[in-house]
Amino acid sequence: MDWKELAVTSHYQTAVAVRQALLEGNMEDAQTGIKELTEALGRSEKRVLRSQMIRLMMHIIKWRTEPQRRSRSWLATIENARVEIDAILEDEPSLKRRIPELWEKSFRSALRLAEKETGIRSYIKGLSEEEVFEEEYSLSDL
Repeated sequence: MDWKELAVTSHYQTAVAVRQALLEGNMEDAQTGIKELTEALGRSEKRVLRSQMIRLMMHIIKWRTEPQRRSRSWLATIENARVEIDAILEDEPSLKRRIPELWEKSFRSALRLAEKETGIRSYIKGLSEEEVFEEEYSLSDL
């Protein structure tokens, strides 16, 4: 069985196959399946965190780049991404230590997306954790 391929394709089907291997007494095969499933789940959770970080950073970049276009919708997106990130980290606290390794790549992706969406080359060269996770954004900043 190609456990790696199965784990990438379907976490559920992998769990079913591991159960079957255990029922058949094939411990070595089941252990391999569990290992691949665990790694696939970890990658999946990391991707979800990175996606929310990119969404959050992109809207903060847009917020700073186009102050005249600030809206309640942008505020809601910033807050929603923060809520989603908090929920991810609450469910999987070990991912918090992965934030530094995801930071620069997430920022570059967010910058590229913000520039594509706005059509404006941004002057922003980086964002701090405080700017991303703690700073209050408000329409009264105008």
